[in-house]
Amino acid sequence: MIPAFAVTVALCAALVAVWSFVQSARNKAPDRALLGALAVVEILLIAQLVVGIVLLIGGQRPASMATYLAYLIGSLLVLPVGTVWALAERSRSSTAVLGIACLAIPVMVLRLNEVWHV
Repeated sequence: MIPAFAVTVALCAALVAVWSFVQSARNKAPDRALLGALAVVEILLIAQLVVGIVLLIGGQRPASMATYLAYLIGSLLVLPVGTVWALAERSRSSTAVLGIACLAIPVMVLRLNEVWHV
């Protein structure tokens, strides 16, 4: 894990979460700009996956491989699942669902970092 990259991913996800909640408070359904921001966060998560795989191949190991892989794969799935849910019912609450999904990302990235550095 690269701590600076993990912080970047967490901050981007938190910013998109704030944006989602503001849009939800304004009674807006998810729009293309918000979905684009979610795509950027997902791309950062995929980059984190690639970095993790490269570090594993390079011989570095987290304290618990199963926990690390669970958080790594889980963090990749949260946003697509939230997006599918939000697009199935485009409403104010679906925008809030996207915000909640984005809030899960910093928590999962923090746990990834903790598992890697213990």
